[in-house]
Amino acid sequence: MSYLDRIRECNEHDLARFRPLVVGGAGIGWVRPDMAAHLARHADVFAVEDSRVTLDPSLTDFASRSAAIARALADLRDGGAISGWRGELYPVKTAFAAKPLFQMERAAVPRLGVRAYGVHMNGYVRRGGAIEMWIARRSRTKPTFPGMLDNMVAGGQPIGIGLADNLVKECGEEAGIPPALARRAVPVGAISYIKEVDEGLKPDVQFCFDLELPADFVPRPVDGEIESFHLMPLDEVARLVAQTREFKFNCNLVAIDFLMRHGFISPEDPDYLEIALGLHRAAPT
Repeated sequence: MSYLDRIRECNEHDLARFRPLVVGGAGIGWVRPDMAAHLARHADVFAVEDSRVTLDPSLTDFASRSAAIARALADLRDGGAISGWRGELYPVKTAFAAKPLFQMERAAVPRLGVRAYGVHMNGYVRRGGAIEMWIARRSRTKPTFPGMLDNMVAGGQPIGIGLADNLVKECGEEAGIPPALARRAVPVGAISYIKEVDEGLKPDVQFCFDLELPADFVPRPVDGEIESFHLMPLDEVARLVAQTREFKFNCNLVAIDFLMRHGFISPEDPDYLEIALGLHRAAPT
C-alpha cells in the first residue's frame, strides 16, 4: 500500500451511476436512481427525468428553495430514505465564494451529491528539532467511522459561520483548545476529492490549517466525538497513512498534505507529482 492508494480510495466513483442535479441552470449535485425515485414523489419540488433531476423553476430564491427542500427531505427522513439526521444546515453553492442557492440538512448532502466543505487542523509540536503530530481517535459510539483515527480537529462547514470561527469552535468542542490558542492556527490550503459512498457522492473540499502547539499542551476530549488523543512522530503517522486504513478516509489526504509541506515526502519520491496533483480533484461537471 502507498500514499497513492489512499488518494485513489478517496476518488473512487462512477458518474454513470448518477444523474446531474440542476438548479437554476447550474449543475450542483449528482443523484443515484434510487434517490431520484424518492425525489420523484415530490413533484412540486423536483422534476425527475432519465437524464437529470431539476429543481422546480418556480422556486427562484434562497428562502423558497430552502423551505421546499426542507419539507421534501423531512418526508424522506420520516419514510426511512435518509438516516443519520443531524439537524445541521449546510449551504449549497456553485462555488465556495458564491451566494448560497439554498440550505439543506447535512445528512442529505451526499444523497444529492452536493459539494460540502469542512475544516481540518493538524496540531503538532516540535521536540528536539523533530515534529510530532497530535492524532485523534474517534469515539467508538460515533455513528460515522467509529474508532478510526482522525486529524486533531475536524468538522463540517455549516451555513452562517466563517471558516476561522468554525475552526475555533471545533477546537474548543473536540480538543479543549482555548480560543486564543486556536486562533493561532495558520490556513495552509485545501484538499479535495470525489468519493462514491453508500449514501451517494461526496465531491468535497476540506480547508486545512496547521497549529503549532506548546510542548506541554495536552488536548482533551470534550464533546464525546473523540475518544482519545495521541502524540505521534511523523514517521509513525506516515506509516499508518501509507500502510493501513486506520485513518478516516479523507483525513489521510490532510495528513499527506502535511507530510509534503513539511518535507517528509520529498520531491525525490517517484510518486511526488502524482501525490501532489491527487490531493486536488476538481468537482465533476
